[in-house]
This record gives sequence, C-alpha cells and structure tokens, in this order.
Amino acid sequence: MTNSAGHKFDSSVLREYDVRGVVGETLHAADANALGKAFGTMVRRSGGKRVALGRDGRLSSPELAAALAEGILSTGCDVVRIGRGPTPMLYFTVYDQKTDAGIMVTGSHNPSNYNGFKMLNAGKSVFGDAIQQLGKIAASGDFETGQGTASDIDIEDRFVERLVAELDCDVPNPMTIVWDCGNGSAGDVVRKLTAKLPGTHHLLFDDIDGNFPNHHPDPTVEANLVDLKAAVAKHNADWGVAFDGDGDRIGVIDGKGNVLWGDQLLQIYAADVLQRQPGAAILADVKASQTLFDEVNRIGGKAIMWKTGHSLIKTKMIEEKAPIAGEMSGHIFFAERYYGYDDATYAAVRLYRILVQSGKSLAEWRAAMPVAVNTPETRIDCPDDRKFALIEEVRARLAEAGAEVSGIDGVRVSTDDGWWLLRASNTQPAIVARCEAADDAGLKRLKGQVTDQLVKSGLSSDDFFAPGGGH
Repeated sequence: MTNSAGHKFDSSVLREYDVRGVVGETLHAADANALGKAFGTMVRRSGGKRVALGRDGRLSSPELAAALAEGILSTGCDVVRIGRGPTPMLYFTVYDQKTDAGIMVTGSHNPSNYNGFKMLNAGKSVFGDAIQQLGKIAASGDFETGQGTASDIDIEDRFVERLVAELDCDVPNPMTIVWDCGNGSAGDVVRKLTAKLPGTHHLLFDDIDGNFPNHHPDPTVEANLVDLKAAVAKHNADWGVAFDGDGDRIGVIDGKGNVLWGDQLLQIYAADVLQRQPGAAILADVKASQTLFDEVNRIGGKAIMWKTGHSLIKTKMIEEKAPIAGEMSGHIFFAERYYGYDDATYAAVRLYRILVQSGKSLAEWRAAMPVAVNTPETRIDCPDDRKFALIEEVRARLAEAGAEVSGIDGVRVSTDDGWWLLRASNTQPAIVARCEAADDAGLKRLKGQVTDQLVKSGLSSDDFFAPGGGH
C-alpha cells in the first residue's frame, strides 16, 4: 500500500445515496479518478477485486467513465466494462457475472449538465456513511495500489433475454403499448425488448441523446408525459410507459390517458405478489398515499412506511425480507422472481404479465382503487445548505404545537383532513412537499398548513403547489 496525494470533493457531491454534481463546476474527471481510487480501495479492503462499470448516455459519461476506470485499476481491482446502457443493466451484470462490486456513471433524472455515480459493493448499495467514507479515503490519499486488468463484455442481449423471460405466460390477446424512452440510456434495451415481446409496440425517443432534446427524462413530472399521452391516444394503445434518464424509474399511463403514480403501481404489484406470499412485508416510502398502506394491509400484506431513496429502500427490504417495495418517484424493487433492485424495464414487463393474467385492463385496475385527492410530488427550490435546517425548523414548530408527526424521513403530519409531508431532497436543492385528503376542501386546508410552515422558514409565499410554484 502506498499513500498518494489526497483529493477533496466538492461538499455538495457526496449525497445520501449516490455521488452527483454539475459537470465542470462541482464534478470533474479528476473527481471521477479519485472516486475510482477510493472505491477500488473500499472493494479491496472488503475482500473484493472485480468491479463492473457502466455508463448512461450523457455527453460527459464517456470521459468520467474512463477516468473512473483508471482510478479503479490503479488499486489492483479488475474492471469489467459493459459500456452504455441503463443502470439496471449494470446491477444485472453484478449478479449475473458475479462481480464483487459495480459502479454506474449516471446523472439519473437530473438535467443534462449533471452527472454522478451509483455504487454496489459486496451485494449491498453504497450509501450514507459509506459514501462519506469514500470522501475520507480520497482526502487521505490512503489508496490500495496494484495493476488491475480491464475487459469489455456485451451484456445487453443477455439482459434483454432475462427481461423477456418474465412474460412466462400465454398471451391470448397481445396488447398495444407505447414506450417513451425520453432519449435516456434505456433506448437500445427497449428497442431489443419490444422486438421480442408479443403485441404492437410504438417507441418514442429511443435514440440515446444526452441533450434530451424532446423532454426532460423524469416520468414523475406529468408535463413530461404529454407526448406519451398523445401517442397512446393516437394508437388507441392499452397503456404507455416512460423511463427516466437511466432506466431505473418508471412512469405509466392507462389507455384513457390517466397517470398511475408509483404508489398506485405498487398497489397492483403488491396484489399480485400477495397471492403467492400472503402476509409478506410490502415497503413504500413516506411520500406514498395512505390508501396504499391501508389497501396492502386489507389484502393481507404487512405495509411498512420507510425513508425515500433507492439505497435506503433496498437495505430495508433485505432487513424485512420484503418481496417488493416502491417509491412515489417510480423506483419499484422486486426481490420476488428478481434480484431486489429497481429496474423500470423489468417493472414494465412484469406489469404486462399481471394485466394478461388478471384479464383486467390497466384502466380497470386504476378505476377500482380507493379514491383520495392529493397533490403530486411537489419540489420547491431551496439551497442545499439550507434545506435540512429548514426541515428541522418545521419539526421544532410542530413539536411545540403537539402535532401528530412521523419523523421517518422529514416530517409527515397527520390531521383530521389527511396528511402532509415536507422533506429535504437528497438529489436536488429542493424541499419535497405532498398532501393528501378525502376531499378538495381538506386538501386546501392541508396545503395552507404546508405553505404556512414554508413561509415561517423564509421561503416566498407564492403558490407552492401551482405548476411551477416555488421555482
């Protein structure tokens, strides 16, 4: 072991469950190289040696991936490069090729000038304290040294075959489906996947383009689903599916153009899983509807509310032995019949299978769900160095007022009208808000409570819940 020069990351890039920053401002090739050295060192010290490496379709990803690989190789780890593709393909590689670790160069759903890294080591997500530890290793310069070897493998076809295998049932009435890839890194996989699935498939924006020229690749924002809705209507499709920039988050609309949000999708998946595993734990994040938790318990599951964040959810799934989990943001995690990670392409095929076997259309599934009125997941601009302190201020005021509060992640407040949530985003300089009530009057009162708290903490008093509000 040889001590090398230390490297200090910009404080904003080491986040709760990944590393992410603005390319050329807070994130550079030198940072990727230092992260490679730190990550390779972590892998070596946990007894590993082989690291799978993938990258998304962002313009900065090839340069960052090359610098990252150079850093990993310098620690004596071997690098298995899979090239460009969605994050789930990198996760699949770790399990399929039995590598000791994996790292994905991706900016996920952030704007095109962002990029970052998602990591797995020894079968677990690298997040929280482990990410801070990477920063400390880099700053110390205390890296393992050696000379690893790099190899390239083409895993895409094998990954696609695994996805196709999920539709292991007769399909008497093949469906018409629209797939909006959003110019993200799932495009090539979706093109191959749909060529092998029964039915008629219409693809939108499947050319991978890091400029995202058609719309932002974030399916949790309804404005980004306009093209998908139009195509579903045009082709009289049964349903439509959209992906985020790195293919681990799903957005879905039914044949009538209605959005099914992450918690509604989880309700469909949970109903399917609980037929085979009655009493199983079903996890959802704090942003999910109370109707989901109530419905899971009603149909024989054990509903568990947990913190938002893909790494946090995956870790809790293992602890609770949960076969499935989901987030409002469209991360759906399958441990039953799959590997326990979030994969939007897999989630799409699995939904196809459920619809075929249930004999019900997606619109019928949605129409049968309990009704509540709620806001979408609303992001309100707030600087990174302010957002966590703001939540603590809100928490203190609520405690003083004697409010009924869940502090699992931010503050989720229950009232006679329903509930509201404020939490600090771990991926953006923003506060996330959501409210849910039984009727419009109750929702208005809840939104007023949220607005009151935000104004008391110094944010401008515009309509935070209006389209573009808080921005």
